[in-house]
Amino acid sequence: MTRKSDPNVNEPQHFRVSAEQPAAPAIALAARAIKAGGLVAFPTETVYGLGANARDEDAVDKIFRAKGRPATDPLIAHIADADQLNDLARDVPDLAHELARRFWPGALTLVLPKSAALPANLTAGLDTVAVRMPNHAVATALIEAAGVAIAAPSANRFSRPSPTTAQHVLDDLATEIDVLLDAGPTAIGLESTILDLTRDPPQLLRPGGLPLEALRQFIPDLRFAPRFLGDAEAAPAPGTLLKHYSPRAELLLFQGHDDAAVYATMRAQIAAGRRVGLMLNAADAAAFADLDVKVESLGDSAEQAALRLFAAMRALDGAGVDCILARSPEKRGLGLAVWDRLLRAAEGTLIEV
Repeated sequence: MTRKSDPNVNEPQHFRVSAEQPAAPAIALAARAIKAGGLVAFPTETVYGLGANARDEDAVDKIFRAKGRPATDPLIAHIADADQLNDLARDVPDLAHELARRFWPGALTLVLPKSAALPANLTAGLDTVAVRMPNHAVATALIEAAGVAIAAPSANRFSRPSPTTAQHVLDDLATEIDVLLDAGPTAIGLESTILDLTRDPPQLLRPGGLPLEALRQFIPDLRFAPRFLGDAEAAPAPGTLLKHYSPRAELLLFQGHDDAAVYATMRAQIAAGRRVGLMLNAADAAAFADLDVKVESLGDSAEQAALRLFAAMRALDGAGVDCILARSPEKRGLGLAVWDRLLRAAEGTLIEV
């Protein structure tokens, strides 16, 4: 374990820890911060989370203030053992336990009727609670040491690209958090899949790190019901607002099956005089190799695109581009989640070619 020192007293206590076997002293210190009502940024397999005691109303409020997050956007409660589910939710259906046995720990969040003991701000005043069990040794150790469920949205400023490294957390929230547990880059790079079990049939509210196809093996009639809400509307789950995961630069999202036509339309944007960056898969990026533009490759698979997406947005923002051009991926596997994040980053606008 190495603690990074900084003369700035507003900086968090920053500990580098192993992603497989986190050092006990760092976990114990972070757990004490949670118990004391503080904020701890920690890694999960999806993205870095901004954690607080899920049962402490004041601590949960600190999350909203630190992120600049609207009170209408509920949080996810993270647990370390499936038995904790009954402490947070009531009338838990058999399907929830079946899904937990199959997919937890993992990138699946379940929306269930909430326990009356939970603070209202955790759930944005709704009668439901979102719960998941992360698949990361650091997150598990922190939750167990704290002895409470941990409320944790992504550890970034609201509506910005989610953090997949500790540096991303520091870039957004360095003066807002008490402790940062740094275990290197996250493994998936996109947030969890959110499944609403309070509806019949169940509804997928947000595609994420667990593909829709895996859930349909257990829920053949599962509905995909994405929401694109404004900030003032009560969201049924995190990540359902229209503008979300957005870089500072304008993001233009192109969709079309004719490669030549899509490339020509993109080139017209490049020729328009703005500082343009490209965020494309490897094959599409190769079509612009003759141009002097900043390119962030999303690799050659949906898994690589998921892993690189938010870091690529942040890199292009750092390069000072005015506009980012991206292409809609195939909506299968993790590609559906990548498409969802790109569409929200583009504020719901698709350029059909």
